Amino acid sequence: MGINLRGRSFLKLLDYTPQEIRYLLDLAGTFKNMKRAGTPHKYLEGKNIVLLFEKTSTRTRCSFEVAGMDLGLGVTYLDPGSSQMGKKESLPDTARVLGRMYDGIEYRGFSQQTVEDLAAYSGVPVWNGLTDQFHPTQMLADLMTIEEKLGRLKGVKFTFMGDARNNVANSLMVACAKMGLHFTACAPESLFPEAWLVEECRKLAEASGGSVTLTEDVEAGTRGADVIYTDIWVSMGEPDEVWETRIRLLKKYQVNRRVMEYAGPQAIFLHCLPSFHDTKTTIGAEIAEKFGIPEMEVTDEVFESPQSVVFDEAENRMHTIKAVIYATLK
Repeated sequence: MGINLRGRSFLKLLDYTPQEIRYLLDLAGTFKNMKRAGTPHKYLEGKNIVLLFEKTSTRTRCSFEVAGMDLGLGVTYLDPGSSQMGKKESLPDTARVLGRMYDGIEYRGFSQQTVEDLAAYSGVPVWNGLTDQFHPTQMLADLMTIEEKLGRLKGVKFTFMGDARNNVANSLMVACAKMGLHFTACAPESLFPEAWLVEECRKLAEASGGSVTLTEDVEAGTRGADVIYTDIWVSMGEPDEVWETRIRLLKKYQVNRRVMEYAGPQAIFLHCLPSFHDTKTTIGAEIAEKFGIPEMEVTDEVFESPQSVVFDEAENRMHTIKAVIYATLK
């Protein structure tokens, strides 16, 4: 029997089977080929979606807007000041209003419970563009990029370096466990993922042929890895005071030439972006002046190297998000 995701929300990968994830990746590949060939695919003309953003974004917003327009959708963007949700109007009331007007709702913000509640009350598919706990649309782009570059997912040795309990690391562990990759979180023990999620992912990995490993040892965690992945050390919404503590904890987990040599020449480097690999950003310049660190989670040498596929990864956000929209609204 074929995969049918019509009417489903996309809130976290824990809700999706490996077969359903595979379907979305294959669909994204089809849309990518159509986009590059210039083949029109306005399959959802007459439908409308709304994008609710409590956190700003470049890739997520642009991916949803371009994907929506390519599919023929009407797209409305609401920034934090453009909605009464949680201020003058309760979340359930907002969800029910939007569900009467739109065919789908994207949410990017803080609480995972918010996106779950939007799905519960709106009556239409809701897509998680990022919460503090999970970032599922990013995962599809990451899996797509790995498969494009390495030719496979199953058996790939994947290492995440940095804050291994943030939304990206949580979601990567789930994605790898679902799809048969060998996931390693290389981080200080104080920044390991939550125990309940590790336990759940180890069960999933046992079924898929993958594995989940936690280590503080940089060499052991990266030796022979096929994929090295990192994220910014302080996530959006965290206070500035966190920087000093996080830099002290994570400086040894920077992705640099030594790490890539441990992994080997076959390894690729991924990053969900934005990245502090130089001092050309306001925050990058401020941190360099205050702490004497011109490069943070990854060095500019690695970021700009042939092993870095971060811009292919960024493009794939659009194709995979298009697949999610189409599959749930068709």
